[in-house]
Amino acid sequence: MAEDCPQKVPAHVAIIMDGNGRWARARGLPRTMGHKKGVEAVREAVRTAGDLGISYLTLFAFSSENWRRPEAEVTDLMGLLKAFIRRDLADLHRENVRIRIIGEREHLRSDILPLLLEAEETTRNNTALTLVIAFNYGSRDEITRAMRKIAREVEAGRLQPQAITPELIDAHLDTAGMPDPDLIIRTSGEERLSNFLLWQGAYSELVFVPEFWPDFSRELFISTLERFATRERRFGGLAPITAAAGQ
Repeated sequence: MAEDCPQKVPAHVAIIMDGNGRWARARGLPRTMGHKKGVEAVREAVRTAGDLGISYLTLFAFSSENWRRPEAEVTDLMGLLKAFIRRDLADLHRENVRIRIIGEREHLRSDILPLLLEAEETTRNNTALTLVIAFNYGSRDEITRAMRKIAREVEAGRLQPQAITPELIDAHLDTAGMPDPDLIIRTSGEERLSNFLLWQGAYSELVFVPEFWPDFSRELFISTLERFATRERRFGGLAPITAAAGQ
């Protein structure tokens, strides 16, 4: 573990990578340049998470609503995703990083889905950091798909309604088998979840930072972890009463 690592490191960090376009606009550059710089920030975040001993890093790469963006920008984003997988997959595999994809897959373009499946399959048995890429992902869609799967089991008589529990719902989500995020970070100063991990983030700590995603450095990542380390997580319970408070 790195020497500059906070003592309390979350097992699972999720990041809403926001602000590529505004980063570019502030510099008089096309939005594409912001996205390219954002890919560099992804590489730095993955390296930092691995160095600090974080077990899961989930990145909100492309939402199910992002398809509404201008066609040229979507094409650029798809090109960057394909380039990232082709260029970085071997390095990530060599570093023992496991890649997992969450999001709706059924209607993905035929030039994208095979690359995502290849990344998952190639790294399936790796045991270091799990890099979770949320692609074509929306939390309401994820929950809806999970409810449909459960409803089909009830309809087929394989499941009784009273057997539906939070744990059962967990098992039908895209994130099945993963711990909930301890910390959700959003860059760019926006303070909302934007349909990201709504179920899983019920008790996550939230940290919003003003910097745009392309400026999310190792130092900034560590500083957000230091803020997390000061939080007292109660999961709906009460804080422990100190001896001094009881006197």
